[in-house]
Amino acid sequence: MHMHVAIHHHTRYQYDRPVLHSTHFLRLKPAAHSRTPIEAYSLTIKPEKYQIHWQQDPFGNFIARIDFEEFMQELSIDVDIVADISQINPFDFFLDDYAQYFPFDYEPQLKKDLAPYLEITEQSPALLQWLDAIDRSGRGIIDFLVMLNEKIFKDIRYTVRMEPGVQTSEETLQYAIGSCRDSAWLLVQVLRHLGLAARFVSGYLVQLASGSSSGSVSSSLSEDFTALHAWAEVYIPGAGWIGLDATSGLMAGEGHIPLACTPSPESAAPITGTAEKSETILTYRNTVERL
Repeated sequence: MHMHVAIHHHTRYQYDRPVLHSTHFLRLKPAAHSRTPIEAYSLTIKPEKYQIHWQQDPFGNFIARIDFEEFMQELSIDVDIVADISQINPFDFFLDDYAQYFPFDYEPQLKKDLAPYLEITEQSPALLQWLDAIDRSGRGIIDFLVMLNEKIFKDIRYTVRMEPGVQTSEETLQYAIGSCRDSAWLLVQVLRHLGLAARFVSGYLVQLASGSSSGSVSSSLSEDFTALHAWAEVYIPGAGWIGLDATSGLMAGEGHIPLACTPSPESAAPITGTAEKSETILTYRNTVERL
């Protein structure tokens, strides 16, 4: 059975005076590799005096470049998506023979292609100590990935953090608490230290309340839910990119809709751009409706 949902994402900036805006870059269109089928998509920006050019970044993500033509006292950005959120088996993939068990080495050409996703940028004491406790004896690669994902889920308590940016792995481990983007970045660094190519993912998470006959169902929810979210993807030969959500300790499924997948969080921000200094009110809303 198919479950279609309508996702609405509204962002509005209100200023105390008319201001000029720099060029804005929006990473708010589902990625081409999304396993959740996207039936319809629209992006609405107001005021309407602007130029839009769709591009792809070096990693294949869709980017809307917005060049504004006038002073504005308000800027609103609305995304509408219709998605088929029928259940997906997150383990429905093949593995190349040499990648069946951890540890393994990527083939030379593939390793060159994956170089940006193998770069280790953090080697803090807390991270190295956490890694030392990992059992690296040979085992099935999927069992190993599930174990890593669950360990971060158990070790790092989730919080909604409104401050900009992403914590370092050291901060996340020392505080033992972080937002979804903090846990995702920690998992990316852990995977790279273990010789596995990993990337940071920004996207939408859709969770449907219990009682649904299909879709990403959460028995702990009393109503349907969607929000911007972050998780990690690891590259396993034969399977390709596999999503791991350290916030829940689960594999990414039909409720995970990727928007931008990049080697570092800075390149995956949903909206980047600046406005002249002013007093600003930000309004943000995410909703999902079953169709």
